[in-house]
Amino acid sequence: MPFVKRDPSGHIIAASATPTDSDDQEITADAPELQTFLAVMGGEIKPLETSDLKFIRAIEDLIDVLITKNVIRITDLPVAVQSKLMERRSMRQTLGALNLLSGTDETI
Repeated sequence: MPFVKRDPSGHIIAASATPTDSDDQEITADAPELQTFLAVMGGEIKPLETSDLKFIRAIEDLIDVLITKNVIRITDLPVAVQSKLMERRSMRQTLGALNLLSGTDETI
C-alpha cells in the first residue's frame, strides 16, 4: 500500500511506495484523494516532459548541423551518444517512410 504525507490542513503533499518518516500515513491505492493527487502531479510533469522532448530534438538537429559542417565528427562523440543518435535516426527514417511522423517533428 502507498504512503502519503499531508500538510497541516490534511491535503496530500507527497506519496511514496514506502514510508519516508514516522508522519507518513498508509492509504489504499484506490483512495480518491490519492488518485486526485497523482493526476494533478502527473499534469504538472507533462509540460516539462514535452519541453524535454523538444529540447532533445533541437540538440539532435544541432549535432547534425555540426557534423554536416565538419565542425565535429560523429566519432568525436562518446560511443553511447553515437549509438543513441544512430538509433534515433533509424527510427525517424523508418517512421518517415511509413508516413507516421507528424509535420511538427521536422528538422529545425
